[in-house]
Amino acid sequence: MSNPILVTVRYTVKDGKREEFYRHIVEQGIDTASRAEDGNRKYDYYYPTDSEQDLCLLELWDSREAQKIHGTTDHYQKLSNLKVTYVTNAEIHIYDLAE
Repeated sequence: MSNPILVTVRYTVKDGKREEFYRHIVEQGIDTASRAEDGNRKYDYYYPTDSEQDLCLLELWDSREAQKIHGTTDHYQKLSNLKVTYVTNAEIHIYDLAE
């Protein structure tokens, strides 16, 4: 049986483009589609208090397999395309959780 995983992502966004990046995520339904996926428990964006340039994402998945399937979706590809335009760096951490 697979354990759930927690994924944290911290995007460093080009100067002055954070709001525009996030707005495109919402307008393209990337966040809503990700939350609707099988195995997704949480998918939320946050503005960190220590940066006006970064955007953080917190994801909780039932398993690594569910998260891997997420990476094959059309909305994940849309996010990847947005990242090319807006993101200069992405720091990703994956944590295995025991229930």
